[in-house]
Amino acid sequence: MSKATDFFCEQSPDKVMIAMSGGVDSSFSARLVQQTGVACAGMFMKNWEESDDEFCPAEADADDARKVAAHLGLPLHTRNFAAEYWDEVFQGFLDEYRRGRTPNPDILCNREIKFKVFAEHAEDLGASHIATGHYARKKVLDGVHWLCRGADSNKDQSYFLYAISQQQLQRALFPIGGLAKPAVRELAQAAGIPVHAKRDSTGICFIGERKLRDFLARWLPPRRGDICLPNGQRIGVHQGAHYYTLGQRQGLGIGGVRGAAEAPWYVIGKDMEKNILFVSQNQTDNAIMSNQLEAESLTWISGEPPSGELRLSAKIRYRQADQECELSITGDRAQVSFSQPQWAATPGQSVVFYARDICLGGGIIDRTNAPAVT
Repeated sequence: MSKATDFFCEQSPDKVMIAMSGGVDSSFSARLVQQTGVACAGMFMKNWEESDDEFCPAEADADDARKVAAHLGLPLHTRNFAAEYWDEVFQGFLDEYRRGRTPNPDILCNREIKFKVFAEHAEDLGASHIATGHYARKKVLDGVHWLCRGADSNKDQSYFLYAISQQQLQRALFPIGGLAKPAVRELAQAAGIPVHAKRDSTGICFIGERKLRDFLARWLPPRRGDICLPNGQRIGVHQGAHYYTLGQRQGLGIGGVRGAAEAPWYVIGKDMEKNILFVSQNQTDNAIMSNQLEAESLTWISGEPPSGELRLSAKIRYRQADQECELSITGDRAQVSFSQPQWAATPGQSVVFYARDICLGGGIIDRTNAPAVT
């Protein structure tokens, strides 16, 4: 195990505020910060107002955070950022779905809530740095703070952090970034942390265990339309093209189709104007494969775009293997050309660029060169 102070990267901070969610990752992060001997405290943030606690168990998570803080002997602050989350994250989330795109709210939440609003409240309480339970690392080279992949390749979360700024990264600590998840659980158990065996949260908190379509229907009403084959043959009915994403195979509701094999169906295209969903049983249909994409809303960890020969690697989804690519940047847009065709590069999702273990930044996928289905 690495030394407890390895994650500082520089001189010890004056005081650290730990984002404590009630899960094992943030809880053991708090333990590691505490072991350094620096002044520290925890803060639990609530980002969503939901009357149905079955789907968003914020109070149960807050109770777990209190138990961990009591076990460690740490003061715990609580803050409600639901209004900020609604304005800075959720409204954009809905706008993207209205356009027929598939957003990733966790990325915006990190930039606008965890590393901005949370950090501002931490500063008000005297903290010079914040610590989170993300599986990521950072290093400082020539005065520039760089975001690096977490040591556990299966849990690396740098993809979700690419949009934070240089200033935000300078104040951030990732105590468990050098550890593997199984080790975190084992060490947390050995330290007697109450949530060492707690199940990892999955998906987006405000959606919880319910179906995405059912949740979105509260703000984006159903709009029935046709499900068609690429040749235009109608084979079913959907509840709204905005509910579906490229590559989706669950929840399509397609019954037996005469002449079709007993095999899964995949969404390969959408016509938002006509409200048509195109599907195929060929998972690698030409309509869903592309080797080029354009990205917008670019952000760079160093504050400046990379220069020189831009042969990098990229990911267009979390946990995807690195994909070799060439990058051409023009202002706030990028043209990305991949060495190999990519499956289901989805507008609204993020493409994130790497130089070996360093996450350089990324942008939002706007369009690809996949042939349109009409």
